[in-house]
Amino acid sequence: MNEHTPIETNSPRPMRQEQEPASKEITEVAKGIYRFQLPISMPGLGHVNCYALEDSKGLSLVDPGLPGNESWNALESRLKDLGTNFNHVHTTIVTHSHVDHYGGVHRLRDEYDVEVLTHSSFSSVFGNDDIMEDPDAASLDLADDEDIEKLREMLSRPTPWGTKREPPSVEELRKWSGSDTGADSKSFQVPKPSLTVEDSEEITIGGRTWLALHLPGHTHDHLCLYDPVDGIFLSGDHVLPTITPHIGGMGNMEDPLAVFFNSLERTKEFSQVTLVLPAHGHPFTNLVERTDDIIQHHVDRLQLIRETGDSIGEASVNDYMKHLFKERSWGDMAASETYAHLEHLRILGEATPKEEKGLKTYKFA
Repeated sequence: MNEHTPIETNSPRPMRQEQEPASKEITEVAKGIYRFQLPISMPGLGHVNCYALEDSKGLSLVDPGLPGNESWNALESRLKDLGTNFNHVHTTIVTHSHVDHYGGVHRLRDEYDVEVLTHSSFSSVFGNDDIMEDPDAASLDLADDEDIEKLREMLSRPTPWGTKREPPSVEELRKWSGSDTGADSKSFQVPKPSLTVEDSEEITIGGRTWLALHLPGHTHDHLCLYDPVDGIFLSGDHVLPTITPHIGGMGNMEDPLAVFFNSLERTKEFSQVTLVLPAHGHPFTNLVERTDDIIQHHVDRLQLIRETGDSIGEASVNDYMKHLFKERSWGDMAASETYAHLEHLRILGEATPKEEKGLKTYKFA
């Protein structure tokens, strides 16, 4: 599952934009570009923005939401309110391989023969370690008690830092993949694209010429689109208005934080952007300023880890996590982000790792 990390302060937190429940409103954010929200319920998130890009052939949809009836019915309703329907959708663009962005692709492709466009590196964020890409897992019947326990056991595999992952509860798995949701375990597999683009390639979508930008970090395959004529930037989860995208250590990048820093620095080169269309939260205009804020957030996190190491000495990832995150956020996702930061400092030569009986610890000189 996918998580994003609020920039935490000591003051009471108002609801972040990205946490707001999905609105039924449809907004034409630029000529021929319509924004509507699809419902999701994930840590730190209440909706995903789906953008419909109109051209003479019909519509292209960017990030068509989760698998399942709730999202599908919302998408159908939004299209109806726009005066159209699924028959007019010819392409879907997926910014990256998280299920709240690609989940609706399977049904669009299977029932309406929609093309699927991604970056060429699009694939599971977990690589060969993704349980949902395992045919044995994908074929499990999650209405069956025995099969659901088999899946929970598969999901309990060790983390790279030596702890055991906490699998979703039976209730949560059934909520995601029950017969009443319209989603099965196959729906969570990463779809195979029919069209791919490379970094800096020009593509025509919705009557506009876009520059495809491969900006990894949140995932290895993250794709943004930039229209230099009107200054529109489809940012996916790469840059969000009020929270920072999760940078995890359980993916397929050796140093995802360094990769993310590089992508953010590149993003600052697009100073002519006048409108950012994110996958969560509201459109905004200050791309460079917001990018700087996210960079500074991670710089501060790294400094906090250094200071924590000085005070607690050699410690496990979970020990560092408890200093980095508030208790409400403790868990595998927070530990994964902590691990990514610790590994970044290890690669820089600042943190010294040690492993005993599979459990990794880190200390600072």
